[in-house]
Amino acid sequence: MKVTVFGIGYVGLVQGAVLAEVGHDVLCVDIDAHRVERLKQGHIPIYEPGLETLVRENHAAGRLNFTTDAVAAVKHGEVQFIAVGTPPDEDGSADLKYVLTVAETIGQHMQAPLTIIDKSTVPVGTADKVSARIAAMLAVRERADLAFDVVSNPEFLKEGCAVADCIRPDRIVIGTASRHAEAVMRELYAPFNRNHEKIIVMDVHSAELTKYAANCLLATKISFMNEMANLAERLGADIEMVRQGIGSDPRIGYHFLYAGAGYGGSCFPKDVQALIQTAETIDFDATLLKAVERRNVEQKHSVFNKISTHFNGELAGKTFALWGLSFKPNTDDMREAPSRVLMEALWRAGAKVQAFDPEAMEETQRIYGDRDDLRLCGTKEACLKGADALLIVTEWQVFKAPDFTVIQQQLKQPLIFDGRNLFDPASVLKKGIHYVSIGRPLNSI
Repeated sequence: MKVTVFGIGYVGLVQGAVLAEVGHDVLCVDIDAHRVERLKQGHIPIYEPGLETLVRENHAAGRLNFTTDAVAAVKHGEVQFIAVGTPPDEDGSADLKYVLTVAETIGQHMQAPLTIIDKSTVPVGTADKVSARIAAMLAVRERADLAFDVVSNPEFLKEGCAVADCIRPDRIVIGTASRHAEAVMRELYAPFNRNHEKIIVMDVHSAELTKYAANCLLATKISFMNEMANLAERLGADIEMVRQGIGSDPRIGYHFLYAGAGYGGSCFPKDVQALIQTAETIDFDATLLKAVERRNVEQKHSVFNKISTHFNGELAGKTFALWGLSFKPNTDDMREAPSRVLMEALWRAGAKVQAFDPEAMEETQRIYGDRDDLRLCGTKEACLKGADALLIVTEWQVFKAPDFTVIQQQLKQPLIFDGRNLFDPASVLKKGIHYVSIGRPLNSI
């Protein structure tokens, strides 16, 4: 099938590359000419395992192409994906201006019947707005004879394993009441639906809400565990033991039960806020979602609060080694990252940071530029030298089995603040290191 993808950010690029991999003819369009040219040269704007090879091979094979020509893009695809950003507006609601701009573009230039797919994360009712905008453009052109369907097809990609999620989806949600559109979607996704039935067809509004509900439920599990961690610290319990105790219940499971320094990224914070705002537009008080968001905002300050308490608030002039800058492993994404909250709090207190991350160094440089109170180091060991303590905020694999002797030798004092509970407290204590983690009894030397 001929497929057009509007937006070659995180979702659009992964979806386009995977569709090309199974044989579809994919044209990705974006207004950023520099990004388009870089992609043609094989340079990927984001870090995602497996994506660079996928893009390069399919572009070389001619199945994946990039353009800034919106007219050519509309002409190309019988299926048109809208995968542009929906950033939070000032009130936290999803800003649909980019989605609706694409809808206008499609309405202005379509010459044949089309299936338009909302892939962006959008509030309930967005497909209706997209349909209305396209219909309005067709009316202006006096081309109301051109048929089209707008389908909600939310993505469920996890950063760090998005390519695998896209190639082997656990479900494919299709929101439509049109039998024709359903048939088109089934043909499009047939290569991913051969092992067992993964397609779930529902009405458009339910499909739109499904995406938000999924992310908000996962965010709720994280905030719940962080709340339990804060209780555990005060009650003398160990949140890791609690996690194993409740996770063994198959009704609960182990996924997203890790206490830590809070969640970040482009999805959970934005989607929780957006659903809260959607609820307010219909005079519904989303009390649970508000509590989830509030707990997460507070949790991002947890590591700093522990540091401040340990040093009696006297942080000016101190230097801290920081392991982990991205909001999660296997990505360079720093949107809403707990590391940013921590670093900025340390800087306000007059401290300096020596940081390392396997992938997010360039993104950190882009965000913060050159600062006297931030030094980006080439290795995790390099940032330890002369620091007053080691801080861990991202659970990269490379951090999970460090040389504790090197840590002791390089730090001014043997002190670790671990925002991801990577180590066993008793084992670290035996190595002569003062270890402060999340939701576990405090061990000291």
